[in-house]
Amino acid sequence: MMFAPITHITPLAKIRRSRMLPGKGYVLAHPGQKVNATDVVAEDYTPGEHVLLDIRRALGLSTDEEAFRLIDRKVGDRVEKGDIIAQSKGILSRVVRAPSHGEIIAIQKGQVLLELYGEKFELKAGMNGTISEVLPDRGVIVEGHGALIQGVWGNHQINLGVLVRQAETPDTELKRSNLDVSLRGAIVLSGYVNKADALLAAGELPVKGLVLASMSSNLISIAMKASFPIILIEGFGRLPMNKKAFNLLCTNEKRDVSLNSSWNSALGEKPEIFIPLPAEGAPVLNASELLPGKTVRIRSLPFAGAIGTIALIRPGQTRLANGLRASAADIRLENDRVVTIPLANLDVLE
Repeated sequence: MMFAPITHITPLAKIRRSRMLPGKGYVLAHPGQKVNATDVVAEDYTPGEHVLLDIRRALGLSTDEEAFRLIDRKVGDRVEKGDIIAQSKGILSRVVRAPSHGEIIAIQKGQVLLELYGEKFELKAGMNGTISEVLPDRGVIVEGHGALIQGVWGNHQINLGVLVRQAETPDTELKRSNLDVSLRGAIVLSGYVNKADALLAAGELPVKGLVLASMSSNLISIAMKASFPIILIEGFGRLPMNKKAFNLLCTNEKRDVSLNSSWNSALGEKPEIFIPLPAEGAPVLNASELLPGKTVRIRSLPFAGAIGTIALIRPGQTRLANGLRASAADIRLENDRVVTIPLANLDVLE
């Protein structure tokens, strides 16, 4: 029995996604709340510098015990700039305030060690939906019903907008000359991009996102600097978009869509296009057994990106063209050609 990861290209499903902070932080959303993809549901701060506040000296006290009694905070407390940390008694009292926002990480011998916060990190919902669960200090679970199309690469941006098709065919090249004012503020569906000026022109309009079949690998650094999400359905090189994804996207043109171009191959997370719909769908799975009749996508050259159907799971180990032996299957491509592919190089399309 062999299982393979699923790439979802489905017209209707129930989507459930966890959105988690890298560490403890503040959760801003609540259960039952309706959210858009760009709504901030939690936030945290990157670690900053450490500041040691000498309470005994600042308040002019004679002992550490006196200083400890006057400290009005405890370890783990978060403080804002100007918050009182300690205060002496009397008419001419002295006050020690937090120099900036941060967290108290130690109190010892009349001193307070404060870790100041660095840059704010904002965690976005990533899709349009409803908060079904809140995980205190860590994040939320977002759920929604609609069409889901997963890609293979993205530039780690999130946005939402109306889907507008620029591509006439699955392999249409996106050029600067194709990007006119009618695409301003849209999520643009196209085929292949080969030139940097096309990506730069998309940013100048600006568009709210790009859904592409493929992209030249020498544009990765430019794509990573873009302020809008870019999702590749097939990968790098000149690869046409598979018909299943292209047709599903085309039938949902002019609908509101959300793009989450974040991905993590180690966790099995893929960049996603989510199209909210009023109907209810069934939950999606993350893996599926490889069986004859399953629709699959090939992930290895020379057939990378090709879609086909499993015609036969070969018994035992098969000797491949490169001389290696591996578990393999015969795949009938869309042009009826049959090729033998290692099972490890297949994704199930559902």
